[in-house]
Amino acid sequence: MSIKKRFLKNRPICKVTFSLTKEAADNAKSVHITGEFNNWEKPGIPMKSYKNGSFSITLDLEKNKDHQFRYLLDKQTWVNDEEADKHVPSGFAGSKNFVVSV
Repeated sequence: MSIKKRFLKNRPICKVTFSLTKEAADNAKSVHITGEFNNWEKPGIPMKSYKNGSFSITLDLEKNKDHQFRYLLDKQTWVNDEEADKHVPSGFAGSKNFVVSV
């Protein structure tokens, strides 16, 4: 898993690339990302799959804000990103949302 941030000087956004390796994706056929940026709508935004089994997506996120998110594998298994900036309780017992700060 990895998160890369690219801040734009002339726009109030940050281009954030979220990536999952094949191992992190647990051999999933599809991975979606969902979070505050899409009102937690399931299954979320589909991530691009690659021949090597990895997945990635680049999103334009508002600067100076924390964005909670999670990954959804094969539309049924939630996965968090340990490389996120922090984590917060999700409101569901024993569950956390992960946060990217931009």
